[in-house]
Amino acid sequence: MIPFVDLKTQYLSIKDEIDTAVLKLLASTQFVLGNEVKAFEQEFASYCNSDYGIAVNTGTSALHLALLAAGIGAGDEVITVPFTFVATTAAICYTGATPVFVDIDPVSYTIDVTQIEKAITKRTKAILPVHLYGQPADMEPILDIARRHGLVVIEDAAQAHGAEYKGQRVGSIGDIGCFSFYPGKNLGAYGEGGMAVTNNPEYARTMGMLRDWGQERRYHHVLKGYNYRMDGIQGAILRVKLRYIEAWTEARRSHAAYYDQLLADSGVSIPKVMPYSRHVYHVYAVRSPQRDALQQGLQEMEIQTGIHYPIPVHLQPAYSELGYKAGNFPHAEAAAKEVLSLPMYAELTTEAQTQVAKAVISLT
Repeated sequence: MIPFVDLKTQYLSIKDEIDTAVLKLLASTQFVLGNEVKAFEQEFASYCNSDYGIAVNTGTSALHLALLAAGIGAGDEVITVPFTFVATTAAICYTGATPVFVDIDPVSYTIDVTQIEKAITKRTKAILPVHLYGQPADMEPILDIARRHGLVVIEDAAQAHGAEYKGQRVGSIGDIGCFSFYPGKNLGAYGEGGMAVTNNPEYARTMGMLRDWGQERRYHHVLKGYNYRMDGIQGAILRVKLRYIEAWTEARRSHAAYYDQLLADSGVSIPKVMPYSRHVYHVYAVRSPQRDALQQGLQEMEIQTGIHYPIPVHLQPAYSELGYKAGNFPHAEAAAKEVLSLPMYAELTTEAQTQVAKAVISLT
C-alpha cells in the first residue's frame, strides 16, 4: 500500500531528537506554555519573517484570536472563499461576524481577486484569503483593496508553512497570519497546535492575553478570554521539526516536479504554479471529471488519496443560514467535484511516485 501521508517514517527519521526533546520537557514539568513554547514562538515567527508569534492549541484558534484582535465582531462582515476547510468559516462565525464568500480563481484555487471589491459593503471589516494547498493567494491586489477600503487582511496559512509570495513568506504579508500544526501539515505537531504571527505589537499583546483567559498577568483578567494555550510538549516537538522544514519543503517541491513530469500527458490536470508563488505542496491535487471513479480505482490498487474538499462551505448544511445556493460559486463547486490529492510527503520515494502515476494513467 502507498499511504497518502506517512507520519511514522518521518518520526523514525528524527526519533532520537524528538525523544530527547520530549523527555527534557517532561522533566521540566512545563506542560502548558513554558520555555519550549516561548522559544518556538520566537523561532517560528523568525522563520516567517515576523516579529511576534502567539502559540495556541489549534489553527482554528489562531484564526479566531486574529479576528478578535483586529476588532471583528457581531454585525461585521469578513470576505473569504467557500473552497477551504470549514475552520476558515467557523472562526469568522465564532466572533459573531458574517462570512461573505467570493469565488476562487479556477487555476490557483485561491481567492479570485477580481471579485473582492464588489463584495465589500459598509459592514466589511476584513479580507481573509486562504493559501490553499500550499500556494499563496495573490496578495498584492488584496492588500491594495484593503488599504483603499480600510480593511484588515488576515492570512489563513494553515496549509502554507514556508510558502512565498514574490519572495515574501506568507503570514508576514497581511496584518496577521495564521498557521495550523495539525499532524498532517507540512510542519505538524504530535497532536493539535497552531500559531498566529504578526508585526503589530498590539495585536500580539491582545492575542497573547486572549489565548490565556484574557490575563495580563496571573489572575488579572483584562479581557474575556479563552483557554487556547499550546501544550509544552508540542512546543518542544515543533522546535525539533522546524529545523527540518526547509529540507522537507524542497523534497515536496521535488516530488511535485516529478509528478508533473510523469503526469504531463495523462488524463488528469496537474497543479499550476502561479508566477508569484513558491508552492510548498501541502497536497498535490490533480483534477479529473471522473474523480470519484479515479479515486476508487486507485484505492483498489492500494493507493491512498484524499479530496480537499468535496463540498464547498456554502453548500454545507451547517452554514445554510448564510443563504447561498448551488451555482453561486461555480469555480469552487466545479473544483470540489473534480480535485483529487495524490500521496505527498517528504519521504515519498520515486518508486512509489512512479507506481502512482502509472496507476493514474491506466485509469484515465
